[in-house]
Amino acid sequence: MATAGLALAHYGVAASATPAPDTPVDLRGEAAPAAPGRPYAARNLPDRIILSPGGDPATEMGVSWRTDMAANETTAELAELVPAPNFGLRAAAVAGANVTAISENGEARYHKVRFTGLKPGTAYAYRVRGSAGFSEWHQFRTASATAAPFRFIYMGDTQNRILDIGSIGWRRALLQAGNPALMLHAGDLVASRDDLTHDDEWGEWTATGGWALATVPQVPAAGNHEYVDLINADGSETRRLGGHWPVMFNLPANGAAGAEKTSYFTDYQGVRFVVLDGTSALDLGTLQAQTAWLDARLGEAPGRWKIVLFHQPIFTCARPGDTPVLKAAWKPLFEKHKVDLVLQGHDHCYGRLTSEAGRAAGVEARAGGAMQGPVYMVSVAGAKMYGLNDRADTQPDRVAEDTSLFQVIDVAADRLALRAYLNTGVLYDGFDLVKSDTGNRLEELPDDLPTVRRCSGPAQLIDQPMPADRLGPDGLPCTAEVKD
Repeated sequence: MATAGLALAHYGVAASATPAPDTPVDLRGEAAPAAPGRPYAARNLPDRIILSPGGDPATEMGVSWRTDMAANETTAELAELVPAPNFGLRAAAVAGANVTAISENGEARYHKVRFTGLKPGTAYAYRVRGSAGFSEWHQFRTASATAAPFRFIYMGDTQNRILDIGSIGWRRALLQAGNPALMLHAGDLVASRDDLTHDDEWGEWTATGGWALATVPQVPAAGNHEYVDLINADGSETRRLGGHWPVMFNLPANGAAGAEKTSYFTDYQGVRFVVLDGTSALDLGTLQAQTAWLDARLGEAPGRWKIVLFHQPIFTCARPGDTPVLKAAWKPLFEKHKVDLVLQGHDHCYGRLTSEAGRAAGVEARAGGAMQGPVYMVSVAGAKMYGLNDRADTQPDRVAEDTSLFQVIDVAADRLALRAYLNTGVLYDGFDLVKSDTGNRLEELPDDLPTVRRCSGPAQLIDQPMPADRLGPDGLPCTAEVKD
């Protein structure tokens, strides 16, 4: 095995492990006790291994993982992957940093290593160390240094019943996508509320993705449920980013001032992905900084495609009104910089919108030769559902209620193809954006798609009993509560 010094020269990583601080990061919430038997407690082999892209994923990747307290140093090994089973003889040791954290599942160490100086378009293998030894080898491939076709997955909120129900859509997406280059999450990955302890929720989240989290680079946006509510001395409410987010992910450090932990960008083979934090913008005073940062990052984007990911939707499919603060600040920038896709969550329904004036107006405009502006999408991956609002029949191009979905997006030089699937793998919606020098032309799919999925019977507001005769699109009792 190569020495750590060789790793530093070759990969440009941190020189030594950072000792854990004296005061552990407190990850505890005010929810239920840990699951019986503490199945999500840290043990002597690494778990929660998550790969993240660097700002330039052609040359940089980040990895994070968790161990028990006996693993007091942070070490990974990295090698170019070749078919020979003894490729590890060429591995270089890579040192990183760790912090101590305490949760309802006890103390643990969270580790981070950044691989830099990588070769574009190259297969690598890595493994990470715990107190009882290394994990298995995981593989990834760096992005090409130039624009090239690739596929990625986009998921809406998972949030509740993560391992029970959310895993169905996740795993079908990974199977159906085949070889995704990235996996995007539009916030509310977990609930951080009263269903489970916070640490058990994150345990379910990583169990849902399993080894794929260590192989497919993850691109998460923070939702309001990644934050915890706090009561100030004067009785007013505020929010604080939950302690798990900063230790679970090793994201690019290129975000907006004041939202450095939750905003970032990454350029992947001709696409600039920009990730924003709507909760911080709305509740913590970072709107102006994020807006200026967004303007700059979109303006300098080197590729032909621009995709923005955040949680609270500009155009809602469940709530009575849109998100006016974000809409006023960010929508003009999306149009100014000709953003192609705006991917969101939060509403726990499906809505694809191509014209604020409504579906019919959008069809008419495109028939007259109008170029397509940003396409706005809201989706939901988990079990929690909201009913559609009163604009759902006329404004979005297609909607769904009481339905778990996932999206697979293929990007090429002049075409972006988005397909939305039910968690059974059945195609539900989709479109192509065909890019030219004058703009995007939107091509709809043929009309042989499933019937629009709606609940029937009297609607009911959240926190009120669901009417017994309100049926979902599959003939089961509808679970989609109406947002007031």
